[in-house]
Amino acid sequence: MSITKDNVSRRNVLKIAVPTAIGSLLGVPVLSSANQQNKTEPRQKLKIIVFGAHPDDPETGCGGTMALLANEGHEVISAYLTRGEAGIKGVAYDEAAKIRTAEALEACEILNAKPRFLGQIDGNCEVTKEHYKAISDFFEEEKPDIVFNHWPIDRHRDHRACSILVYDAWYNLGQKSVMYYYEVMSGRQSQNFKPTDYVDITPVIDQKHKACYEHKSQEPEKWYQESHGQMEIFRGLEYRTQYAEAFVRHVQSPSSLII
Repeated sequence: MSITKDNVSRRNVLKIAVPTAIGSLLGVPVLSSANQQNKTEPRQKLKIIVFGAHPDDPETGCGGTMALLANEGHEVISAYLTRGEAGIKGVAYDEAAKIRTAEALEACEILNAKPRFLGQIDGNCEVTKEHYKAISDFFEEEKPDIVFNHWPIDRHRDHRACSILVYDAWYNLGQKSVMYYYEVMSGRQSQNFKPTDYVDITPVIDQKHKACYEHKSQEPEKWYQESHGQMEIFRGLEYRTQYAEAFVRHVQSPSSLII
């Protein structure tokens, strides 16, 4: 089946389009071109938004998938709810925001993604009428084909707030995109995460790690391998590959399972 705007829908976008881009949330082998960081033009360019509460959440949670999609020529936006203001111990919010914003920009450059910052404050994310509208306006402006969102059952309040805001916008605007939830530090932050889909990120594992390690203020050398590094290996074992990222596809109703 050829990919056109007419046959790309909420239910079939990943089934017919993603195999041409990353190979496989649904079991199709990753294209060999995914090994290359140079972009190629896909048959139809898709827009993907990866939402994260803080700089480094999108990268650590699904940086491999972001790289695979962007490397294939799709538009990938890394949408950060905050600038990580509370994320550097002993550093004032304004200075921490500058440091972590710069790190996020470097990480996005490595992943071929476009950064966007959505104006909330690290450690104090709010779910309010105004913030619901802000995320909804962002959706309407960008009109994504695929959305990646924080898993809502998470120990971190900001992650939960981000997940709720994004879900609300996605739902109320008619579920026009496919939405997947990703995990971060499963068992320590994301809880009760049972994947429905996997992506083999082996071809871009170095690219992902390079992006994640750009967040130097977070001292990833102290925690990355024992948390996300082990998670990549574990999900790879589940998917019978070396490294993988796992996702939960949002199914709004039983009828949406019928393809």
